Amino acid sequence: MKNINRFLLLLFSIFFTLSIGNPFVYASENDHNEKVINEKYGPTIVVFGERLSESQREETKRLLKVDEEADVKEIIVTGADAAKYINGDPNSNMYSSAKIKRLDKGEGITVVQATPENITEVTDEMYANALITAGVEDAEITVASPVKVTGHSALTGIFKAYEATGEELDTARLDVANQELDLSTKLAEEAGVDENQVSQLMTEIKKAIAEQDPATKEEVKQIVEEQLKKLNIEIPDEYKQKLIHLFDQIRNLNINFDELKSQLNQLTNVIKDKLGEVDPNVLAKIWNSLKDIFIAIVNFFNNLLS
Repeated sequence: MKNINRFLLLLFSIFFTLSIGNPFVYASENDHNEKVINEKYGPTIVVFGERLSESQREETKRLLKVDEEADVKEIIVTGADAAKYINGDPNSNMYSSAKIKRLDKGEGITVVQATPENITEVTDEMYANALITAGVEDAEITVASPVKVTGHSALTGIFKAYEATGEELDTARLDVANQELDLSTKLAEEAGVDENQVSQLMTEIKKAIAEQDPATKEEVKQIVEEQLKKLNIEIPDEYKQKLIHLFDQIRNLNINFDELKSQLNQLTNVIKDKLGEVDPNVLAKIWNSLKDIFIAIVNFFNNLLS
């Protein structure tokens, strides 16, 4: 009997190691390498900054893995687009580029930087948060630049690319989304807040606005102060006032945050993961699943040997 128990323990150990080492991976390599045209959403959109030289543009294509796409529509983002979408300077130098693939409803926003070493101010989650504010939903976005840039022009390119898929975006929301991105980078660069904490703060304020539906600027102020305290973030009053002003503008846009809760929750989980916070409910579910499987294995061998 001792030998049987040792065998079962060994079997469980092997199963547990394989489960943790290779979780939820079932697709073959061929599934990922096959090029499939998306008939529902049309071609993948690739937007290039107009200041890129021909060689830089080719390098950007490589960085964005454009050759892996079955169908691609290429567009150029210009300074005039910055003026149109975010009230920016029409003489802006546009280098940041992006690849945008539409996803099914409910899949959320995913932003990945192919060249994080060249995008100096904006993180993936800062982009995602601003895009949620802008009304961009359910998309897989890759951002790249062959030269060092702040990364702000990529937002304009994403807006232009998203509209190229047939969606109409509210220019007022685009403007506020750009303000949000600017403030996010300033909180990190000037106020000394950790980049991931900045994204967490923005997300939690939006979720609180969705839950509390503030009717006045004073109520927005209370939400901002509550979330700063909850996350143990201290910033100069100047930046606190900018946060209040930003989210009061967002409140006045009448955004239906209830419809964005799932995307905000998905973003929260990504940020918590980067901050090293683990949801205990997730761990409990994993353990319970493994425990059930182990019990089933033990019962199988007990029945087999009885």
